[in-house]
Amino acid sequence: MKIAYIAAGAAGMYCGTCIHDNTLAAALQRKGHDVALIPTYTPIRTDETDVSIERVFYGGINVYLQQRSALFRHTPWLLDRLFDSNSLLNRLSRLSASTSAKDLGALTVSVLQGEEGKQKKELAKLVKWLKDSYQPDLVQLTNSMFVGFAKEIKKALGVPILCALQGEDIFLEDLIEPYKSQALDLLQARASEVDGYIAPCQYYADFMADYLDIPLKTIDVVPLGLNLNEHGLREQELPETPFVIGYLARICPEKGLHLLVEAFYRLTNRLGLGKVQLKVAGYLGKKDEPYLEQLIKQIEAWGLSEAFDYWGEVDRHQKIDFLNGLHVLSVPTTYKESKGLFILEALANGVPVVQPRHGTFPELIAATGGGILVDAESPDALADGISQLMGNQSHREQLGQRGKATVHRDFSDDIMAEATLAVYQKYISR
Repeated sequence: MKIAYIAAGAAGMYCGTCIHDNTLAAALQRKGHDVALIPTYTPIRTDETDVSIERVFYGGINVYLQQRSALFRHTPWLLDRLFDSNSLLNRLSRLSASTSAKDLGALTVSVLQGEEGKQKKELAKLVKWLKDSYQPDLVQLTNSMFVGFAKEIKKALGVPILCALQGEDIFLEDLIEPYKSQALDLLQARASEVDGYIAPCQYYADFMADYLDIPLKTIDVVPLGLNLNEHGLREQELPETPFVIGYLARICPEKGLHLLVEAFYRLTNRLGLGKVQLKVAGYLGKKDEPYLEQLIKQIEAWGLSEAFDYWGEVDRHQKIDFLNGLHVLSVPTTYKESKGLFILEALANGVPVVQPRHGTFPELIAATGGGILVDAESPDALADGISQLMGNQSHREQLGQRGKATVHRDFSDDIMAEATLAVYQKYISR
């Protein structure tokens, strides 16, 4: 099978969606399929071997310039390629950090307009390459923000077009008006131009069927999978004191680090200094630096600096080392998470989790048996949940080992690839 997988770069950030897309593409390639993992906006960044093609379509600089000025909507394609160099695009985070909320909203609407948007030249380049240079049997879009591509691709290639659903509602809900309403209207209007959708869990399939106003039967559920190489090889031999709580995700308010910090403070008040330690790892963007600075100041004011350890952004090997130094992991998101890759990563190394009772987490905990659920957005409930595992070592280890065994058996990249291929084949056979 020849598959064109259109992904989205994240401006130099380790991104869970990029990692998932790259892991899936690599697993499909190992099964003998021809997969072109096609970056858009910027090159993708993954903590595994990057299997994406070298060329970037919808290069972020060109997209931005075409949004801002009609002049750049008519420049020669050869000139545009100068702005699509990987080195330039990898520095795009500086540009995105300075983009206003208004510009971001207008740009989102324009990209969703597809052949009618200000970036229609970029869509023409992508369609031409797919038709003349690759000729896939099927096209996979990384998320529904790309549904504006579908009509022109289908007209040119006549192949099935599928679309993953990966938490894009969170991005849309953060847009300012009138762009949020305009974007949602466009999304719902163009959603039917895609043949089918793939969601990572049943919760998100149900939610997005309503959000996109599409039949639930058009959404297949394919659970996430991990490249399990190196995960779970080390047996944990951690002392019970200090009890180490971990957080592994992007540093931002919506991921709920402030809630975990508050829970950490409550636990130290109950148990005393030296009994609990908080370790944090994850990407920190420019706009979220004040958020982390404020949390660190609060931790210092509490006199807990010695018990707090920030690792920064971690690569694959560092991530596994980080996880193997934890007794428990918690990422108490304030929104209803659709994926939760960090849950599988923790469990793959035998680390149980304490998560809010919303989004994909109830499904993941039920499927893996590797953690407990607590009330959302409650530091007290979070502290109580973590305390429950602190006080019962045998139960904690049972959760970790059960989760580890289940993830290694049921959530590999190979199983994810097989399930995805079954969906692809269903549409190709039509």
